[in-house]
Amino acid sequence: MKKFILLMFVSMALMFVQCKPKESATRQGSVQFIAQATVDSVILKLTNQYGEPTKARMEKGVKQCATLWTAKDGTDQAFETFCLTHFVGDPGKLDLLFNRFSANWESMFGHFNMISLDLKRGMHLEIGEMLDVDEIFGAYEPGSHFNEDFFNNKLAFVTALNFPFYTLKEKEELGPKWSRTEWAHVRMGDIFTARVPAEVNVKIAEALTSADNYISGYNIYVGNLLDEQGKTHFDKQMKLLSHWNLRDELKANYNKGDEGLIKQNMIYQVMLHIINQDIPDSVINNPSFQWNPFSNKLFKDGKEVANTPEPDTRYATLLNLFNNNKLMDPYTPMYPTYIMRAFDAGMEIPQEQVEKLFTDFCSSAQVKQVGEMISKRLGRPLQPFDIWYDGFKARSNMNMELLDKITRAKYPNPQAFEADIPNMLIKLGFKPDKAKEIASHITVDPARGSGHAWGAQMKGDKAHLRTRIGKDGMDYKGYNIAVHELGHNVEQTISLYFVDNYMMQGVPNTAFTEAFAFNFQKHDLELLGIKDNDPKKEALAAIDNFWMSYEIMGVSLLDMKVWQWLYENPAATKEQLKETVVKSAVEIWNQYYAPVFGIKDTPILAIYSHMIDNPLYLSNYPVGHLIEFQLDQFLKGKNFADEALRIYSSGRLIPQLWMKHAVGTEISIKPLLDATDDALKVLK
Repeated sequence: MKKFILLMFVSMALMFVQCKPKESATRQGSVQFIAQATVDSVILKLTNQYGEPTKARMEKGVKQCATLWTAKDGTDQAFETFCLTHFVGDPGKLDLLFNRFSANWESMFGHFNMISLDLKRGMHLEIGEMLDVDEIFGAYEPGSHFNEDFFNNKLAFVTALNFPFYTLKEKEELGPKWSRTEWAHVRMGDIFTARVPAEVNVKIAEALTSADNYISGYNIYVGNLLDEQGKTHFDKQMKLLSHWNLRDELKANYNKGDEGLIKQNMIYQVMLHIINQDIPDSVINNPSFQWNPFSNKLFKDGKEVANTPEPDTRYATLLNLFNNNKLMDPYTPMYPTYIMRAFDAGMEIPQEQVEKLFTDFCSSAQVKQVGEMISKRLGRPLQPFDIWYDGFKARSNMNMELLDKITRAKYPNPQAFEADIPNMLIKLGFKPDKAKEIASHITVDPARGSGHAWGAQMKGDKAHLRTRIGKDGMDYKGYNIAVHELGHNVEQTISLYFVDNYMMQGVPNTAFTEAFAFNFQKHDLELLGIKDNDPKKEALAAIDNFWMSYEIMGVSLLDMKVWQWLYENPAATKEQLKETVVKSAVEIWNQYYAPVFGIKDTPILAIYSHMIDNPLYLSNYPVGHLIEFQLDQFLKGKNFADEALRIYSSGRLIPQLWMKHAVGTEISIKPLLDATDDALKVLK
């Protein structure tokens, strides 16, 4: 779960925003400060000086600078002097300028990242009691003044003048013909495209940090849950983070008969109370009370006590994120909403295209067929929580207590997991020297929450795997998550250290790192030395991917729908937002899930924590599943490690071009739907 990418990049939030300039553009509602006559004069003089070969690049750069220039930057004459002085027409000098900028951006972004990560230690790591000051330190972003500072010293203008940006449409049309150097120049052109005040970046960082802190501390002591007879069913000391650990515990109870079903129903009721915000406030991260989630009654020392619900904090947190992200809207005129910045600029796939992928998939005939198969396997009608049915994985038929015993013995602490990384990579096909090299760039830390992967942003720094390990060692659920996060770290390392140019480091969007992490995670049993010799494993894997995609696509559709509603209702209260989220969750469920489950009107799709602490990130997961499946099909019969190095060293091309380079085709739901049809025949 590369869930902290927004925090990591908020200080340079517009690095990946490509805003198309207009010759007579308006910015922040005002007329362009630089006169069009001045722009035309500068272009003519530079064309006369350097000739036609540089005109296209020069014209783009001059126009972009003109849209960004304000009165405080100088007069029209100062603008003309600046452009005539700083435009570089000589190819050799342009290469020198690019290399100098690239090295300095790596140093700055890398150190910003290091400082930000270090200041969040108190929030993210089990290093003793969390203090009030930890959240304040965690909210501080060292790069929050980056944009402002570099416009003030005019290096932002030097960058934009010589390395102008290209729109997504232009990248799609011209990108296949560009060399790696040209692509790197274009990516440098993505850095300075708008002028966002530092105070806006700070407010967004604070809102994200507050949301992260709220979610990271949202634990439920399920050992204190009571059924209608007043009995407990979970281990007394068990506490589960919402929603991730609650979901994973629900998954873990599919092979435990009637007792497992009781536990699943209890967790489902807990989730509904979290969504509806009628959960007793005193049971959140508090072991002092017993709670019956069916009747929603609260007890202390065996006696019923008053129940005060959580005061819609969940929706107040989401609303705070919306209000603060909206502050950036006036400064990004070509992407004037957070929705557009998340999709058109961040994912580089328009939101409409992503939504169509998901609705087409969720409307497919295969969903009902797979649902019927799951119902038969369970021997009962489907329940809403069966969107997390986990019975197609090899581990679903294994004894979870045995798996816990194996992982706890193998990984008693973070150091043991870190020490084993080279061995894990060798098992996946990496040559020993390459495995050692990659592992040397990854370190493991003990997390307070469920864990995350945080990559380095410069060579010489390390990627961090922050994982949750109990006092008795790493249980299997924690191990499974850690393997996923390790996949992120391996991708982060490959796409930084093995990419030919720093400006190309990374992946097209976070769906691509999720795809690699999913692919990595599926090898978790293999890494423990447990072999799956099931001849139907390929069919099972296809169905498993299909059901996971179906589940998370509905949640992603809800995420998009809620943000669209927020923009239509910017003055909404937290109560109105709660009502809308619940209503929208029910509507999406009734349209795409009720026909499969035979149950209407559940808001369960609204439980995802990502909706609250990582806005509009969720779509990366189902797109990642689709990419993962296409990659997995392509990797059959090939060396996983060799192909991983080849594919992920291509860096940050646009998504569809990256996919063509990787597997020869664009992102599509068809391969997974076709494979599901085949799998249904095999599994019948």
